[in-house]
Amino acid sequence: MPTDLVGPVDVGPVAHGGHCVARHEGRVIFVRHTLPGERVMIEITDRSHDRFWRGDAVQVIEPAAGRVTPPCPIAGPGLCGGCDFQHVDLATQRDLKRRVVAEQLERLAGLTWDGVVEPVGDGDGLGWRTRMRYHAVHDQHGGTGRVGLRAHRSDRVIELPPDGCRIAAPPLRVPPPVPEDELVGVAAGDQVVWAGGDHPAGTVRERAVSREFTVAVGGFWQAHAAAPRVLADAVLDGLAPEAGETAFDLYCGVGLFAAALYDRGCAVTGVEGNKPAVELARRNLADAGSRVRFVAGSVDRVLDRPARRGGLADRTDLIVLDPPRTGAGRKAITGLARRRPRAIAYVACDPAALARDLGYLAKEGFQLKSLRAFDLFPMTHHIECVAILHP
Repeated sequence: MPTDLVGPVDVGPVAHGGHCVARHEGRVIFVRHTLPGERVMIEITDRSHDRFWRGDAVQVIEPAAGRVTPPCPIAGPGLCGGCDFQHVDLATQRDLKRRVVAEQLERLAGLTWDGVVEPVGDGDGLGWRTRMRYHAVHDQHGGTGRVGLRAHRSDRVIELPPDGCRIAAPPLRVPPPVPEDELVGVAAGDQVVWAGGDHPAGTVRERAVSREFTVAVGGFWQAHAAAPRVLADAVLDGLAPEAGETAFDLYCGVGLFAAALYDRGCAVTGVEGNKPAVELARRNLADAGSRVRFVAGSVDRVLDRPARRGGLADRTDLIVLDPPRTGAGRKAITGLARRRPRAIAYVACDPAALARDLGYLAKEGFQLKSLRAFDLFPMTHHIECVAILHP
């Protein structure tokens, strides 16, 4: 038997990151392309850590309920790294994500959550991704003119099948020729814009919360077409803003949540570290006048800055924060908690970072009132949550 193949191994619970936990001869192995309860043969892909290995399930001896044939021919061991769960039916995917969120909240924040992962739309989990990044396939002689996506934890590019990426929105499924490195594509309404090589970077117009937003092609906007509406509705439902209240929109991007709060009658201050995004946010809410302002800078530093030096007010009624995958962190949590808002909405794309920050908020005197989880990234392990906290 090859030295990189181990098993048969009984697969344990799902873990955060798109893999399951297995044990073989006392060694923990994080295994992709499997399901809890399966018996598999594992090809070890990474032995660089003392405490654990990584591997792929390359042979399924005893399959679990919920296993299906992946709809994409490049979804599987050693192939495209974009989709973790194409071998799993949608209902089971959502149950796996539910287990991950609950486990992270319990382990990192001491919180019990018995919610569900809510589906968005009634589709088959394909064709939802409106933002794609493709790469050129190279061989020893240079570029080949072929197009692909990167393998898991690798710079290696896996060539697309002839009919393209299954989770990409149809206009982005098969890209035009990719330049030497990469090509970014965005589908926004009737617009399809490509950036890279002979395609100059530009902006697109996105519509959400009864407004249009100008967004840089390479800038941040949710990849699922329904996500801005779903998340904005969840934030507004949780916060129940009232006309005349003040609000902070932290990590505000181009102003989605600021716009939703402004349209409910709030005066809003947005903070964002990406200066081009701040400029777009100001353009997107130019009609708001003095009731909305945007500050460019690191959120934790702006929260520490006195108001007289361009910082934020010492008090506010509402706070929305939508940090990057790494979370807000202790310093930012301390700074926003000091404003003693009556409610906080935390929009999170990483359940581990969310749980850590909820633990910090608990120490600052804030209690979790509700948490909703949305399946905005079908076929992958990613999930979006909206947590509502009160003092």
